[in-house]
Amino acid sequence: MAKKDQSAPGFYLEDLTVGQRFSSGTHTLDADQIISFARQFDPQPFHLDDDAAKGTLFGGLAASGWHTAALTMKLIVQSTPFSSGVIGSNAVVKWPRPTRPDDVLHVESEIMSLTPSKSRPERGRVVMKSLTLNAKGDVLQELEATIVVPRKPLMEG
Repeated sequence: MAKKDQSAPGFYLEDLTVGQRFSSGTHTLDADQIISFARQFDPQPFHLDDDAAKGTLFGGLAASGWHTAALTMKLIVQSTPFSSGVIGSNAVVKWPRPTRPDDVLHVESEIMSLTPSKSRPERGRVVMKSLTLNAKGDVLQELEATIVVPRKPLMEG
């Protein structure tokens, strides 16, 4: 699994290969983070109060899927080597299990396809599948995203 070297320049489309994998660091989530995010962005009882959440399909406090998505983005940005950052053009996201207080999250990503742009020769598209897992290995989020990645500049001369 590749880890991003913060001192090295990022990868261009030509530096990537189908099947290449990246593994992130971790983020430990606690109830305070879940509640704080929910107050601002997804104020529903099952994200705000453990007692209220017990009577829902979650059976206890659960992070908003959007909170899990935001943490996933942070971990992807920290672990992928794209030269211009992680610029998405579309994505499909699924949340097969809830994210809970005290989950330790990490992301495993894999390059699924690489496509040079026909209309914009300076860039291409990368389809990357990323799984957000807890310490037990449960998949909490599945993300398949198309990312815009620059191509290597042509050498003049």
